[in-house]
Amino acid sequence: MASIFHSRRHLLVGAAGSLLLSASALADSHRQAAPGKTTKKTAESVPVTPTEDLMREHGVLQRILLIYEAGARRIGGGEDIDPVVFTQAAETMRDFIHDYHEKSEEELVFPRFKKAGRMVELVEVLQVQHTAGRKLTDRILQTAETSRGNKEQRTAMIDAMQATITLYRPHAAREDTNIFPTLRSLMTPNEFEELGETLEKSEVAKFGNDGFEKVAKRVEQLEKRIGTDDLAQATPKN
Repeated sequence: MASIFHSRRHLLVGAAGSLLLSASALADSHRQAAPGKTTKKTAESVPVTPTEDLMREHGVLQRILLIYEAGARRIGGGEDIDPVVFTQAAETMRDFIHDYHEKSEEELVFPRFKKAGRMVELVEVLQVQHTAGRKLTDRILQTAETSRGNKEQRTAMIDAMQATITLYRPHAAREDTNIFPTLRSLMTPNEFEELGETLEKSEVAKFGNDGFEKVAKRVEQLEKRIGTDDLAQATPKN
């Protein structure tokens, strides 16, 4: 009988030990899986997706258009505005939008749609509009410097700024709602990730680290000079 009790006690102790080991292993597993325990992620450590990258660049574009819009309205109302504001806005448009953002679309985004046979007609129109936009920016740069004392040049600059607004508002809207949301479906997850890395490397190569932030800050300084920096001004009073 004693040997039976001894065997049972041995089994109970062994089972209890196994349960403790299992519980310990489970706790370790939970500790490893728990967010923030081993690898703490911050907002800055999460990579920007390609579509987020392209769409935030459209935000810079829209803010340049607002500078053009305010400038054309105020000059048309007889105000004297330093043309350097428009020269620098157009230079940012040329360097960041035409030579970087649109180039990225033409080399890395549009070909995927053409290869897949998706939205080909839209892509072709968008590409033609890129060429038209570059010409308008060249016209602004050519006329801005002498626009202050030359009515003809001033009128040509205003016309080019207004034409740029008319062109790019629907252009950006179509890309944001048609092109960018569809892009991901044309790529494998690895290809999508690689595209993000390519865009990031291109941005750093052209503008240095934090290139987007630097450009956005440059635009903000122009907004302060033209009076579009206070977002509350856009709020209806009634």
